[in-house]
Amino acid sequence: MPDTSTPSSPRDPGGSGPSAGSAPPTTSQPITLQPLRFSDPFRWLTLGLRDMRAAPGIAVFYGLCFWGMALVLGLVFRTRPEYTMSLASGCLLVGPFLAMGLYDTSRRREAGLQPALGESLTCWDSHMGSMGMLVLVLVVLELLWGRASLVVFAVFFNTGMPSTTGVLQAVFNPQNWSFVAVYTLVGGAFAALVFATSVVSIPMILDRDTDALTAGITSMRVVLENPGVMLLWGALITAIVAASLLLVWGAGLLLAGPVLGFASWHAYRAAVSPVRVSSA
Repeated sequence: MPDTSTPSSPRDPGGSGPSAGSAPPTTSQPITLQPLRFSDPFRWLTLGLRDMRAAPGIAVFYGLCFWGMALVLGLVFRTRPEYTMSLASGCLLVGPFLAMGLYDTSRRREAGLQPALGESLTCWDSHMGSMGMLVLVLVVLELLWGRASLVVFAVFFNTGMPSTTGVLQAVFNPQNWSFVAVYTLVGGAFAALVFATSVVSIPMILDRDTDALTAGITSMRVVLENPGVMLLWGALITAIVAASLLLVWGAGLLLAGPVLGFASWHAYRAAVSPVRVSSA
């Protein structure tokens, strides 16, 4: 695997524009993917932990943001479950921008620059068009996912939508194995589509300033060309998030959120060849 510590662009890692005396990043270069190994996801997590230790203040801030979203979602699910999917859509709007701040921190570190919270919070401002389009696609997928889930509930619970307690009873009732199987299948299909679309697209927009379509297609190519490794990476993300939510009030997200964000940057670095800058 190539050394992931080499910056791929002369552009200021904060995304604020080309640095003085340097050319803008060459986004017209062909995008070349690199083969991945099954040991890579564990290396990405190790690098994510290293970034967290190097920028603890930034990590704590974003960890609190992710934890806060999880607390609000949990509260709404317990009190007004009918609004859960709508609120999840709002989180899906905010989440990518928070994640981009973590990517910017890792990017600055590998470029030998000192990361700063303020710069991480505004690194997306010069990528609003591409980010907005990608987030719109993710929101549409999430809304379709929610609609499909409602259809599954309507088919299996023709007497009406169950309450929060009813949902939990349905999931853990062995007699409803067919509902659980179909619900898991539908949810898994949409989750896989969202994962494939976003696994490297957001850091790619930050790094190469590509359009949303190119970034999304590249992300899907990464998954299709490395299905086993990406399946392992998705399973690790799911397991880490699930384990963090099992702690008191989901407090594990304080650690898991930033580490996974930093690690996702290194996943992008390993999967997509860096831009070669002309010396002319």
